[in-house]
Amino acid sequence: MKNVKLIKVWDALHTSYWFLPGILAISSIILAVVTLTLDHIIDFNDWDWLYAGGPEGSRAVLSAIASSMISVTATSFSITIVAMQLASSTFGPRLLRNFMKDTGNQIVLGVFIGTFIYSLLVLRAIYNEDFDLFVPHLSVTVGLALAILSIGVLIYFIHHASTIIQVSHVLQSVSDDLDKAIERLFPEKIGVNPQVNQPYREDVPPDFSLQAYPIKNNKNGYLQAINDEKLMEIARQYDLLVHVKFRPGNFVVKGSELVMVWPGVRVNNKLKQQLQQIFIIGKERTEQQDIEFPIQQLVEIALRAISPGINDPFTAIRCIDRLSAGLCYLVQRQFPSPYRYDYDNQLRVMVPSLDFEGIVDQAFNQIRQYSNSDAAVTIRLLEAIALVATHTKNPHHREVLRRHADMIERGSHEGLPESQDRKDVYRKYDDVIQSLAANYEM
Repeated sequence: MKNVKLIKVWDALHTSYWFLPGILAISSIILAVVTLTLDHIIDFNDWDWLYAGGPEGSRAVLSAIASSMISVTATSFSITIVAMQLASSTFGPRLLRNFMKDTGNQIVLGVFIGTFIYSLLVLRAIYNEDFDLFVPHLSVTVGLALAILSIGVLIYFIHHASTIIQVSHVLQSVSDDLDKAIERLFPEKIGVNPQVNQPYREDVPPDFSLQAYPIKNNKNGYLQAINDEKLMEIARQYDLLVHVKFRPGNFVVKGSELVMVWPGVRVNNKLKQQLQQIFIIGKERTEQQDIEFPIQQLVEIALRAISPGINDPFTAIRCIDRLSAGLCYLVQRQFPSPYRYDYDNQLRVMVPSLDFEGIVDQAFNQIRQYSNSDAAVTIRLLEAIALVATHTKNPHHREVLRRHADMIERGSHEGLPESQDRKDVYRKYDDVIQSLAANYEM
């Protein structure tokens, strides 16, 4: 992935509440300077469509705009914070990141703040002393236009604030993150993926564990991303074999071995720094190269929904639908090999592999464990497995799906006291088995 650090910086800015409002505030300052300059250069007294009031009227208008804008800004910010608190308690604190990166809220705050700053700057330029009169008609007119725009933005904000906390909107946002993360599936594009029948394990030097040199991590945090192309470039430049010990999403403790480099005799301080810089470590997980993170977000929403305190199985069913959609997309992609070759067919990088079994475990295990007493959620889990089965012909994928179907069916024996509910689950389980068998015969 190119420019991983730039992507990390942009992600930090995009999830902040100061960057975009700050840009709009600076833009309002520039706009005020431009309009006031035009008012000094051009005589707008004969322009009928511009504001034609005197200095007192202009001050009153701009003062009203400025005072109302700062009040609306405070109210909007308060509503945003309340919405985030509600989302945190309902969907989980890990979902706050999705609300922080909402561009709509950032634009609303920026427009209100920008209108306030613009009104103040134009207000101070109006004077009427000793027969020296200056009323910036164009600037006051633009201020009125910004006030009208702010009213429209306020109406949009009221609608938007009530929309973003709806379950359907939250699930759609997380599902989109999952789809995008699958497209960036790490480490699919590190070098060349070996052929299935290639004896790539024989390319690992027999003395690798003895001669490899460990490069250690220098801080605690979550591994957010790896600059995969830079890693391959360094391995080729120094003629190295690099074994990456962690994958994005793992928590890395200070002093842990990030990579093992073979041969170790080629490692120097410069190489250590180069390798450490390609690992982006932060205080929280992101979906940039971690497809398990959005999956766990959907699972968290589902678990909160089926908890005794909330008891909302319909939201859990929606989460299962989103998980099944993501898995249907995932099984159609080729899982990359943990052994990555350069274009000269030389083994350069070994990475922890992402496997379908682990991802399905993340998606279904906890929901299955906490919902075995809910027939509707249990049946939807089986329907999700049947749906995923229709999108794959991979024997290993089918084995994993069959294992989960078996566990769901066995769990219903103890979780569902009503015999008819158990019969309904078994009928759906039988449909899953038939679907897996039909897919196998294709």
